[in-house]
Amino acid sequence: MTNRKTYSLYTDGASRGNPGNGGAGAVLYDESGQIISSAKNFLGICTNNIAEYRALILGLEEALRNGCRCLRIFLDSELLVKQINGSYRVKNVTLIKLMKDVRKLLSFFDEYTVEHIERNKNKAADRLANEAIDEAQAEGFG
Repeated sequence: MTNRKTYSLYTDGASRGNPGNGGAGAVLYDESGQIISSAKNFLGICTNNIAEYRALILGLEEALRNGCRCLRIFLDSELLVKQINGSYRVKNVTLIKLMKDVRKLLSFFDEYTVEHIERNKNKAADRLANEAIDEAQAEGFG
């Protein structure tokens, strides 16, 4: 049976140095605003744009793992939002590959929207992205 609830996904990527040590964070909320899942990942050396894409991929995979079929996606990267929504072309070779991955994952959802939000409304995902970097550095990576 398909889950028709609409979930909210917030993702954020961080890169310290651009390029520099990167991290990805994602937080998935149910309709009542409760966190049902979160994820973070250390990305190694990458640019900020790559970190943003990888964070979205992480979040979309998490949403699919949790059975989400309808998703509202909130990003503080205006560039990424405009590229997904088709306002801007993706020109960078690495980002083109990552966009293909994003489009494939999005194809598994029955419905989705992608919206730009201000950075201060994305604190939980930002915190996770930075925690991933901090934890990797504490363990001697990066």
